[in-house]
Amino acid sequence: MPWHPMLRARLADTLREASPEAPTLCEGWQARHLAAHLVLREHAPWRLVGGRLASMADDARDRPAYDALVSRVAQPPSRRSPHAWAGDLMDVAEFFVHTEDVRRGAGDVAPLDLPDDVERALRGPLRVFARRAYRRSPVGVELVDPGDGARVVRPPRREAGTVQVTGATGELVLHAFGRRERAHVQVSGDPADVAAFRAAYPGS
Repeated sequence: MPWHPMLRARLADTLREASPEAPTLCEGWQARHLAAHLVLREHAPWRLVGGRLASMADDARDRPAYDALVSRVAQPPSRRSPHAWAGDLMDVAEFFVHTEDVRRGAGDVAPLDLPDDVERALRGPLRVFARRAYRRSPVGVELVDPGDGARVVRPPRREAGTVQVTGATGELVLHAFGRRERAHVQVSGDPADVAAFRAAYPGS
């Protein structure tokens, strides 16, 4: 069963519950900027460069225009769009992370209680993205989900140790996607290795 339609609906609901100028975890963006990004990403990705995003966000300052923009977020792209064929591989992590960008934008909140199947759907994108996210780590990195076990995403460099980043899959996704200060994870290992990792990834 594909999970991205449910996560799209949850993202749209979260945006609707927020004000247009609600803070998000995307630096410099309010909820209206994030909604504009999502619409352009799926319907006109060539307009992500330039000033189109800013102008769409400016147009969505008032509530009716913002609600109309969020309604476009809730609608999947046409079948001619490459995003229509990407499914869970491209959209599960994107929708989950941006939902949390809005939920956690104003401060720390409890993690979502995700269904087991959604957690499993997030593990594929996590495996792919984490290898890039931690490639500059000075130490080895293992991601540990207590319900799924550990996976090495960055082998240790010579004479360096390995740290374990432990949390639910969704929290590991947030950490890998750079939302480290709001991700509910624990970093463990030799103190020197942990310090080196935190220096490379502030907020861990």
